[in-house]
Amino acid sequence: MSILTVKNLSHGFGDRAIFENVSFRLLHGEHIGLIGANGEGKSTFMNIITGKIEPDSGQISWAKRARVGYLDQHADLKKGMTIRDGLRTAFQYLFDMEEEMNRLFGKMGEVEPEELEKLLDETGQIQDALTNNDFYTIDAKVEEVANGLGLDEIGLDRDVHDLSGGQRTKVLLAKLLLEKPDILLLDEPTNYLDIEHINWLKTYLQEYENAFILISHDIPFLNSVVNIIYHMENQELTRYPGDYNEFLRVHEMKKQQLESAYKKQQKEIANLKDFVARNKANAATSKMAMSRQKKLDKMDVIELDAEKPKPLFSFKQARTSGKMLFDTKDLIIGYEEPLSRPLNLSMERGQKLALSGANGIGKTTLLKSILGEIQPISGSVELGDYLYIGYFEQELKEENNMTCIEEIWKEFPHFTQQEVRASLARCGLTKKHIESKVKVLSGGEKAKVRLCKLLNKETNLLVLDEPTNHLDVDAKAELKRALQNYKGSVLLISHEPDFYKDIVTDVWNCEDWTTKVFH
Repeated sequence: MSILTVKNLSHGFGDRAIFENVSFRLLHGEHIGLIGANGEGKSTFMNIITGKIEPDSGQISWAKRARVGYLDQHADLKKGMTIRDGLRTAFQYLFDMEEEMNRLFGKMGEVEPEELEKLLDETGQIQDALTNNDFYTIDAKVEEVANGLGLDEIGLDRDVHDLSGGQRTKVLLAKLLLEKPDILLLDEPTNYLDIEHINWLKTYLQEYENAFILISHDIPFLNSVVNIIYHMENQELTRYPGDYNEFLRVHEMKKQQLESAYKKQQKEIANLKDFVARNKANAATSKMAMSRQKKLDKMDVIELDAEKPKPLFSFKQARTSGKMLFDTKDLIIGYEEPLSRPLNLSMERGQKLALSGANGIGKTTLLKSILGEIQPISGSVELGDYLYIGYFEQELKEENNMTCIEEIWKEFPHFTQQEVRASLARCGLTKKHIESKVKVLSGGEKAKVRLCKLLNKETNLLVLDEPTNHLDVDAKAELKRALQNYKGSVLLISHEPDFYKDIVTDVWNCEDWTTKVFH
């Protein structure tokens, strides 16, 4: 049975077409991976099917009474609400039913016997519905999912308003899973999860009976949970049964077949044109020339898709730093309360370090404390000599009204316009993206603009906080290569061991220092 049918969908922004006549079907129980390069329109597709964006044309029809759950990175969580309250709202429809049942009980004292019979019947039905939907084990369900995603470590009584972006996403994801919708729509759910919680989510999705559509650039994760791939490229959406590896194999084969058909046809066209040119003026052969011209005119010419610009990253090297990069003396990090025991850490020139450990234990806080962006609770940080630091932040909150060109120019005013355009193009951005405002770009394209700034700055220490979030497969592979070739030092937070294991010289597990309790 089809849960969602999309017919002849077309949509674009300004003069940039995103979809052209796209069709799509989602059947009950299908686990779909929606893939494609940054900016091909994956999140736009999600926004269209959930009704957040009105498409230019096409039909979108959901099965009757289909309950749709969407992990929206920008959903509102109200101040004053605890995490537990936020998660319990997943069962709001059951609380409403309970309220209705209690109202009916209240009426029972004042009605005639036949009316009472009706009320008893109605309350009985509601009681059954509550039991069948696990109403009486809600708190146990909330605890189970909260533990799986590590929310118990943050504390279920914390005000949602005090949470970081990553923690808020975890709350929204937990709420969504508790709602058990007929179809889950997940846009990059692993971006804010650490290994342990990614594994929990992996198992959850493998056992999920209902359908889901998952956008993810984390290939090992994607491969372990999906059974169908939809590939978004050049305004088209193509279905491939199987996992990502199977998609790669078939896609590559189709590409080679098309290229060989194209070469063959181009050869034929050249021969026909040549024959027409040589024979059309000759009375004896002009008829043959005309028939070949007709064949040319009728020919369905194969066109190869324009190659997407592949990113090419290369970090600029500053002069060599001193031997010691930083030294901490009894450093206790945190905001109101300590997040760590006293830390005596040091890093030397040439080291490439990854910080690992669960979310919310202070990895970003540690980076910001070392860089002097926030004051520690106590202790001190000493930075070494001749440091030229390039810092890639995980989250940027503010709305950006500048174009990509203005954004780079602001940082490098001595660049010519041509240099600005060239350096953005090297990050894999097309001419249309380069001239767009930053705020209309996809998450991956925004990350590429921020990387562009880092690549053009001379550095000898790169401090990178989750740099792979939102990056597509090509950009991630290129960033890995550039960091392996970088002669300076690297301090990196990442939840993807597949990304950092071939880059770093050491891994620091922050769970060894945290004040947070782990179960």
